[in-house]
Amino acid sequence: MNAVVDSARRQKEEYAGDSDRPLGSYLGTMAVYAVTTGAMALLGRRLRDRSPSIGLADLALMTITTHKTSRLIAKDPVTSPLRAPFTRYSGTSGPAEVAEEVRGHGVRHAVGELITCPFCTAQWVATAYAAGLVFAPQATRLAGATMTAVAGSDWLQLAYARLQRAAEG
Repeated sequence: MNAVVDSARRQKEEYAGDSDRPLGSYLGTMAVYAVTTGAMALLGRRLRDRSPSIGLADLALMTITTHKTSRLIAKDPVTSPLRAPFTRYSGTSGPAEVAEEVRGHGVRHAVGELITCPFCTAQWVATAYAAGLVFAPQATRLAGATMTAVAGSDWLQLAYARLQRAAEG
């Protein structure tokens, strides 16, 4: 067992160099994801005769919902209290979005990276949405339609602002 631990430490040192890369915490995060996903799959299999089929309409709703929800979690000023224990405010990064720096070490750092990265958060959001289609499809589609409408509204707001700037300039 010591040989495995020593090898893991050596690999971490060789990988990270002088950088603070919490590989053990990343491994823990992946384990939580795998266990949660596996448990949902097993529970879904026990409670349902078959998995729901995901048609193009569901896939489109899931895609837009995943995009909007992951950006809401990772970048929205209103959700910054959820990220505050793991991040430090560093300014704005776009219309109605904040820029934050990850702080801390180990698990705190790994969670900070996860919740400030919309690409990283998207995997968790999409998995939760898929589970929602298994366990509560109507409520999940309603939430998806709501977030899709918000995403569409965002694009309209950006287009309107751009048209205003073009008319002024």
